[in-house]
Amino acid sequence: MAKTRTSTRWRMPYAEAPRYVQMETVIVCNAKCPFCPQHEVQRDPAKMHDWVWKKIVDETRGMGMVYRPFLINEPFVDKRMPEIMRYIRQDPTAKIEFNTNGSLLNDELDREILDIGVDVMRFSIDGFSPEVYAPSRVGLNYERVKERTTRFLEIWREGGYEESCKTEVRMIDMPENRHEHEAFRAYWEPRCSEVLITELYQWPWQGQESCVRKPCWKMTDAMYFYSDGKATLCCWDPVERGVIGDVTTHSVMEIWKSPQYDAVRELLNDGRRELLHLCSRCDAYANHDFSEYEVNPPARESRASGAV
Repeated sequence: MAKTRTSTRWRMPYAEAPRYVQMETVIVCNAKCPFCPQHEVQRDPAKMHDWVWKKIVDETRGMGMVYRPFLINEPFVDKRMPEIMRYIRQDPTAKIEFNTNGSLLNDELDREILDIGVDVMRFSIDGFSPEVYAPSRVGLNYERVKERTTRFLEIWREGGYEESCKTEVRMIDMPENRHEHEAFRAYWEPRCSEVLITELYQWPWQGQESCVRKPCWKMTDAMYFYSDGKATLCCWDPVERGVIGDVTTHSVMEIWKSPQYDAVRELLNDGRRELLHLCSRCDAYANHDFSEYEVNPPARESRASGAV
């Protein structure tokens, strides 16, 4: 006889349609950060075909979508980025956001992306001195990153883009840089919209031997596409453990509303990450309070083992 179990169940606010779309337009990053498994990425093609990213955009027009044209890469490695932005901007309901290390920007590109219309520009700078910055952002020059980010923010402010574009400068909180938090804030706060000190998260399968029994925010309202058009469950999936569909053979909404995706959502509502291959070694949101989404769990038959 199958055993029943009683445990917490959640009803997460899964969106009827995605609100965010991330597209890995290239697989390359110009940094080798030790906390990021980007170096594990090996995909073909290395650059997303034009017809694939255009298909993703075309199928989500008019939906008020927030597009993030990057995944596990530096977006401005892709020289097509202004073209991609212009194509997205044909939809007046769309928004565009970037996370960047800032090293590849220049005055001409700064003005171009601001003129086309970037809504949020986030800069990741994990230190306020070359000595502290260098170990966490291997391959990048701190002085260039600081100079290029400062210059972008000058053009942003002088050009009157403060209302149309939000700028953030972020530092990941690590023991090595905590003594620089105050100086970091003092320098960047007068120059941008917001300064954030963010938590260092651990990617799935980076030493974890189990998972937490909780739902996850990553799959409530966002979709993530690799350079080959495959859709994965999460932006923290460098090696395709959570592939859930393929936009080269199905539409964006067919993937979002698929029975496979619904099954994933139900498992996460049960906190059953162990039955999802990607999530079975993930402790993201371990300390997050999901109590507002709890429902009274009925006794129910245990599910058969086996990863989705």
